[in-house]
Amino acid sequence: MVPVPDLGIPGGPVALPPRRSVLTSAFAVGLAAFLPPALSACTGAERPESLIVAGGEPGGFYLEFSTLLAAALERHGVAQRARAVATGGSLDNIAELRAGRAAFAVALADAAVQPGASAGDTAGIAAIGKVYENYVHCVIRKDSGIRDVSGLAGRRVAVGQPGSGTSLTTPRLLEAAGLGASADAAAPSAGTAAVENLGLNDGIAALKAGTVDALFWSGGVPTAAIAAAAQEVALGLLDLSALLPELRRRYGGLYDRVLIPEGSYPGVPAVWTVGAPNLLLCRRDLDSATVERTVQLLVHNAGELIPQSSLGVQFLSAESLINTAGVPLHPAAADAYRALHG
Repeated sequence: MVPVPDLGIPGGPVALPPRRSVLTSAFAVGLAAFLPPALSACTGAERPESLIVAGGEPGGFYLEFSTLLAAALERHGVAQRARAVATGGSLDNIAELRAGRAAFAVALADAAVQPGASAGDTAGIAAIGKVYENYVHCVIRKDSGIRDVSGLAGRRVAVGQPGSGTSLTTPRLLEAAGLGASADAAAPSAGTAAVENLGLNDGIAALKAGTVDALFWSGGVPTAAIAAAAQEVALGLLDLSALLPELRRRYGGLYDRVLIPEGSYPGVPAVWTVGAPNLLLCRRDLDSATVERTVQLLVHNAGELIPQSSLGVQFLSAESLINTAGVPLHPAAADAYRALHG
């Protein structure tokens, strides 16, 4: 296992597939044969000496996926050495790419687009592909009395740590619900939620302690840390899907209606929520050979990249890999997918 240092689209409903095996088999078998032989050619001299994959918080899907990807990049000869690093999430990961400290990163598509910019303006970064669908969780205690998003008015809400994609998406959700946000936890005004910048692990601890009433988190299903917390305290999830029309009006087709199925978390029924494409990104100046071999890895070895905690996500399907929500593909990735489709 790669060591992880402790560092500080319009569409219809999307539901989880019933088994992990259906996520990769048809695509990998059906399309791998179309990869040109040149993608398989790899000599030690051509390989980068080291590749860094920017991940996410411990306990979250990003870091699990990034660790598996880094191990596969090294195991299959894409690089001589590769490792994943822990970060705050999407925004931190993109900063790592732009600063040249990472070659690859996972991030939400909405985080990859600069504030106020068009979908194609991504300033030095490019997409390798959409690797899975992210699910926004609004986690509450069942004894909170909160039944819908409007019930967050006057409540204390954990909205993600700075640098995370959750910290970008949550304010958009609150605005779409007509709620303001205040940093004054003591006396939020009417129609306003008192927000705290807590990440996954600190947010869960606060939810269990009763110092926040709700936790927003954007990640895979199930998220291991939330599943563990649900064993200790009765939790629920709010339906966020009614916010989609307003989100799409404001931000275009970056968000989908997705289902968190019953059984994903102990005692939590199925709930519709907001999904966002989660992308594997790279620096735009990353060499073409490395990009092409990474595409080959995604196609041929997708089964190695599914974290054990995952029941199944919209992951590496024929439709999803090239559906990067307007974030431009790296030219070498575009060429590889063009070869796949003839």
